[in-house]
Amino acid sequence: MRFVVNTEKERREMMDSIGIESIQDLFKDIDEKIVLRRPLKLQLPLSEQELMDEFSKISRKNADVESYRCFLGAGAYNHFIPSIVPHLIGRSEFYTAYTPYQAEISQGLLQAIFEFQTLICQLTGMDVCNASLYDGASALAEAAIMATNVSRKREVIVSSTIHPEYREVVKTYVEGRGLEYRELGWHDGITSMVELEKEVSEKTAAVLVQNPNFFGNLEELEDIGKVAHEKKALFVVCVVEPTSLGLLKAPGELGADIVVGEGQSLGNSISFGGPHLGILATRQEFLLKVPGRLVGMTTDTKGRRGFVMTLQAREQHVRREKATSNICSNQALNALAATVYLAALGRNGFRKLSQLNAQKARYLQARISELDGFETRFKKPFYNEFVVRCPIDPSKINRELAKNHIIGGLPLKRFYRELEDCWLLCTTERNTRSDIECLIEVIKGISV
Repeated sequence: MRFVVNTEKERREMMDSIGIESIQDLFKDIDEKIVLRRPLKLQLPLSEQELMDEFSKISRKNADVESYRCFLGAGAYNHFIPSIVPHLIGRSEFYTAYTPYQAEISQGLLQAIFEFQTLICQLTGMDVCNASLYDGASALAEAAIMATNVSRKREVIVSSTIHPEYREVVKTYVEGRGLEYRELGWHDGITSMVELEKEVSEKTAAVLVQNPNFFGNLEELEDIGKVAHEKKALFVVCVVEPTSLGLLKAPGELGADIVVGEGQSLGNSISFGGPHLGILATRQEFLLKVPGRLVGMTTDTKGRRGFVMTLQAREQHVRREKATSNICSNQALNALAATVYLAALGRNGFRKLSQLNAQKARYLQARISELDGFETRFKKPFYNEFVVRCPIDPSKINRELAKNHIIGGLPLKRFYRELEDCWLLCTTERNTRSDIECLIEVIKGISV
C-alpha cells in the first residue's frame, strides 16, 4: 500500500471531528517542564553518496567473520553458505510470502516447508517434524512443555552441559507454567550418569541433554535414554550444531523421543544472533502434541498431489488453555535456506563437511596443546569445539587476538565459575591451516 500524505484540509477535518484546535492539543497532558521548545541538534542532511560512505565507515568497526578469522562457536557457527542459498531464498515469491493459509495459492511455499520437514526427519532419525520454530532455545523449551503434556508429569530434568542460555529459556517456560525445573551436574565434560540415576524418578516428565554439548563433547546418549525410559520419562536431545549429524548417529537411532535444535548452521548466516530457526522432530505417536504447525501432502478431488497446512493446534485456532503452543509464526524463509543448503550439499557433501569440521578441530587441539601451560580440559570425544585450560586469562587472549583481526573463543567463567581459566574454541570448514597457525603465533607472543 502506498503512503499518501494527508492534505491540510483533511487534517483540519480530523481535528474538527475530535474537537481540537491544533496538533499540539494532542500532547497537552505532557508536563510543560519536559516539553522540548527548541529544534533538535541534528547535523545537516547528507547526500546519498555521503550517507553510504558514512555507513561503510561505521560498519568497518564491526569484528565480522568476513574480515576476521573466527574461532568462536558456542551456539552460532561460521559455516560457508553456497551462493545458491541466497539466490533461491531471495526470490520474491519466498521472501514476501506470509503464512500459507490459502493452500490453493501457496503450493510452492507449502512444498518447500514439506521438503524441510522431510530432510529434518532424515537428519534426526525421527518420524515427523514441524514447520520450524523461532530458534533452538525456544524449541528446547517447547519440547519440555510438550513432554509434560505427553506424560502428564510435572518435572523436567535438564543437564547443565546444555547451552546456559538455552537452560535459562527452558527455566522461564516451565516455571511460568508451575512446573518443576531441576538441573544435573557434569563430570569430565559430560552429563553425570551418577546424578542422573539418582535424580530421575517416576514423576519425571523428560530428561533434556545436548549433543554435542556446550563444551563440544559427545554425550552418552544411549545410556541416558535408557535411564530416562526406565522411569517412563521422555528423552529429549538438543542439537545446537546440526552439521555434526553428518558424522554422528541420528538421535532417533539412540533412543531420543524428541529432537530439537538450532538450524543456523544449515545455510543461515550468524547475523548478529538472528533470525535463525528452531527445529523440532519427534516420534509418530506424539504427533498430536507437537507445537506449532505441520505441512502435509495429500491429493485433491482429481487425484493430483497437493500440500496443505494441518494440525495447527495453537492458540490462534483453539482456546488458549487447550493449545499445545503459543507459536504464532514459523521461520519459513530460514527453513527454506536450510532446505536449499541440505539439498545442495547432498548426503555425501554433508558428510564431507562434518569430517572437515572434526579434522580441523583436532588439528587445532594438537597445535594449542603444544603451547606451554595450555591443555585440553576434558578427555572426552568432541566434534568441532573443545575446552582449553589456559595459563593466561582467556579474556586477555581474546583482546590480543582482536588486535590481529582474530575472533577468539568463549571465556567460560561467564557461565561456569569452576572453569574460570578455561576457553571454548571452535573450528569449522572455513578455518584454514593458515588461520590456525596465525592464532598459535599470536598466543605465543602473549606474556603470562
